[in-house]
Amino acid sequence: MRFDEIDMRILALLQENGRMTNVELAERVGLTAPPCLRRVRALEEAGAIQGYHAALEPAQLGYNLTVFALVSLKSQAENDLRAFEMLVAEIPEVRECHMLNGEIDFILKIAATDLPAFQNMLTTRLTTAPNVEHVKTSFTIRTSKALPGVPVSA
Repeated sequence: MRFDEIDMRILALLQENGRMTNVELAERVGLTAPPCLRRVRALEEAGAIQGYHAALEPAQLGYNLTVFALVSLKSQAENDLRAFEMLVAEIPEVRECHMLNGEIDFILKIAATDLPAFQNMLTTRLTTAPNVEHVKTSFTIRTSKALPGVPVSA
């Protein structure tokens, strides 16, 4: 799907504030409400907008630890890669999973309430998983930038 300037402005504004009303969105992009809503629906149907969510503050919910785990597998056969992806999909603390090229096969972003909870998940679910060769972890000290989505410009 090709996006025109108005589509790009809609995407940028909704990425910034997904709770914006259609009327406000229409005003900001220079349309009336009905054609703006049609464009938003078309962007949703095309898959450019995959959903809406609330950005939560982890510490307010008791998640005081963010960990990045670098995972190397013994085998990179497609079935083994998919099996690992299916395993981490079932671990709620794993918030992101990205397959990489190079020496490391996956990087995981993990949210944990505290160090004992993280260690328990690590030793009972991740390092003991079939095909996991080794896991290297790093704890986040501070997050200076965390923007959702992608840079959008009209």
